[in-house]
This record gives sequence, C-alpha cells and structure tokens, in this order.
Amino acid sequence: METLFNPSKTAKLFVPNISLFKSSFLHSTFNPQTHILFNRKTLSFTINCRAKTSQGRKTDGKNISKKILLSDSAPELSNEDVEPKPKNGGGAWGLVRKLPKRVLAVLSNLPLAIGEMFTVAGLMALGTAIDQGEAPEFYFQKYPEENPVWGFFTWRWVLTLGLDHMFSSPIFLGMLVLLATSLMACTYTTQIPLVKAARRWRFLQSADAIRKQEFSDTLPRASVKDLGVVLMAAGYEVFLKGPSLYAFKGLAGRFAPIGVHLAMLLIMAGGTLSATGSFRGSVTVPQGLNFVVGDVLGPTGFLSTPTEAFNTEVHVNRFYMDYYDSGEVSQFHTDLSLFDLNGKEVMRKTLSVNDPLRYGGFTIYQTDWSFSALQILKDDEGPFNLAMAPLKLNGDKKLFGTFLPINACS
Repeated sequence: METLFNPSKTAKLFVPNISLFKSSFLHSTFNPQTHILFNRKTLSFTINCRAKTSQGRKTDGKNISKKILLSDSAPELSNEDVEPKPKNGGGAWGLVRKLPKRVLAVLSNLPLAIGEMFTVAGLMALGTAIDQGEAPEFYFQKYPEENPVWGFFTWRWVLTLGLDHMFSSPIFLGMLVLLATSLMACTYTTQIPLVKAARRWRFLQSADAIRKQEFSDTLPRASVKDLGVVLMAAGYEVFLKGPSLYAFKGLAGRFAPIGVHLAMLLIMAGGTLSATGSFRGSVTVPQGLNFVVGDVLGPTGFLSTPTEAFNTEVHVNRFYMDYYDSGEVSQFHTDLSLFDLNGKEVMRKTLSVNDPLRYGGFTIYQTDWSFSALQILKDDEGPFNLAMAPLKLNGDKKLFGTFLPINACS
C-alpha cells in the first residue's frame, strides 16, 4: 500500500496600493538708519576684506571677494506689509479659497490639526487590534454582549461604526478628509503667503519704519559697503538700491512646510484610494486544483471596480518545502500556472516567501499551508481521498488527523 500526502496552499490575493491621479529658515532684513547710508550712484562693486560674522567667527587668512548686486529696477519702496492676493483657481485649492476667512482660520489652527492626527493614529491602532474583514459571527463570539470588553465594547460597536473594515469606514475616511482640509487651509493661509513675502525686496527709507522692526540698531560709523560684505560672509544674499540695503538667506527653508504638507496629502490620498478601491480575499486550494481570481476576491470599498484580469484561472501545480539540516522548514514554494478564458497559459511562476506573483493588477501571496486529504492506493485501486483536519497543539507545531475505515476480515 502506498500513502501519498497532498498538501494544500492558501493564496491571499489583493490589489496592491496603487494611486492614480488625473491630474532652519532665517529671513533677516537689515535696515540701517538713514543717517548712516551713502547716496552713491554706482552699478556694482567688488570689495576684498577680512570679514567677521555676527557669531564672532573669523575667516583667518582668507580674503572674501564678494559682489553686491545693485538694482535700479527693484520693486517699489514699501513701508508696510502687503498681503498677497492669491489668484483664482480650481481644484482642491479653489474649494479652500471659497471658504470664509473665519472657517479657514479655524481649520488652519495648529492644535486642531494635531488633534486630528492623534485621532487618525488612534483609529489606525484600533483597526490593528480588531480583526478586519471577518464574518459577523466572528465578532458575535469575540465581543459578546454578555461579557463586553472594557465593560461596554461589544460587537454592536464594531458593526455599527464599521470597525470591521476600519480603513474604509466613514469615521476613518471622514477624519482623513478633515485632516487634509486643515493641511490645505494652513498651506493656503500661512505657508504660501510667507514664501511670497520672503521673495519680495522691501527697502525701508523711513527711520521710524526701521525702528519698528523686531530688531534694530544704530551704527554711527558703519559703511553700507562693509555691512554688505559682512552679511554675505554670513551667507546672506545682499541687494542694494541707492542708500538702502536688503539681505536675506534660507529662502528654500520656506518651502519645507509646503513640501511636508503635500507629501502628507499624497500619502493620505493613496491610502484612501487603496482602502476604498481594492479587492482582497483568500482561498485554500489543494494541489492539482484550480480557482478563478474573481470568485475569490471581494471589494473593500465603494470605488472597487473589477477588471478583465478577474477572469484569470489559477492552477496549483505543486506545493513543496525546503528544509534545514536540523529538519526545520527553511522555505515554502508553490508552483502556479495562470490561464486566460481561452485556456491558454499566460504565466507560470513558483512562489516563495517574500516573492509573490503579480499579474494584471493583482498579487498572490502564500499565507499558510495545511494537509487537505490523505490519498491511499490499495491493490492498484484508487486513489482514495481521506479528508484530514488539523488537531490543536500547544506551540507552533502542526498535527493533522483523519479516520481510516477498517473492514473486519471474515
């Protein structure tokens, strides 16, 4: 009598996360008093000197040769901050611009945004703790009303709030939309105006206007030329217009918060599209049998749309394991063939751990294995399939059992 063991393989299929889309800064202005500026009509000049920065660091033995830009076509003189007027536009920014200023002020509030992020993080942690995508009977047993978790949490909370599919539930998606709106409001009302203001040259001519600055000082014997060289040695970009000097550095740092906000928006958009527009499923298939992709996968959200690849038929050619010298399993392999509607093999690949199969927008992983049946041959008859079932054991080892019918000999 020959005994054959036929293991099975569990394939978990889901659409990968694919997003489709149609579509320390220091701004320093040094404004000396008018009585120390010189009215000299020159276009440009180069000065060689030894400069000492404001931090007291000296450039020993090195002469600094810098060119100060003189511009006769600089923007108009301004003694007041001018609020930039954003242009009208469409898309998400157009919706933000249409909101009242009071609403924008509330949405761009930093404590509110921090609270939204903590709420999203808490919902994600809750979605990790609660098993996702299970049948209602599973939650009836795990969170019964007779013995509620924490004294109040039962299956009603899970099914009513959609916590069994947290990442596509209305409460989670609503928090993401609110957080995205706060990020866009903050970018529109704070970050973009700061960048525009930093790029403007602001030459102040009035001594009173200079004294009103956050930092101001009087240098009785200072030279605008020498001051410009010192500022350039400290890393500033220096501009002159007549007797006025303007210097700034670190303009690129103003774009960093905008970049962070855009990155967060893209991540949330991709995650939302994946959660609401993908398919997931799992199936246990014995060696030598087939399954159709569309029969296994189920939609995860209202944006899930099946494709032609769902008609693909998957055939399990073989399942086998590699072992270490100690007898422990080192790797799992599954040989799969994919067929189209005409029965033509379009792809064949042997899966292994961390090496899934990808075809037509879906991905097949190995997640588990088991014995599905025991095949017996007797006197060249058979094979006879005897169903096997896993037996519970303490630890991570697996044990399977079956019933073998025995007829008494007469």
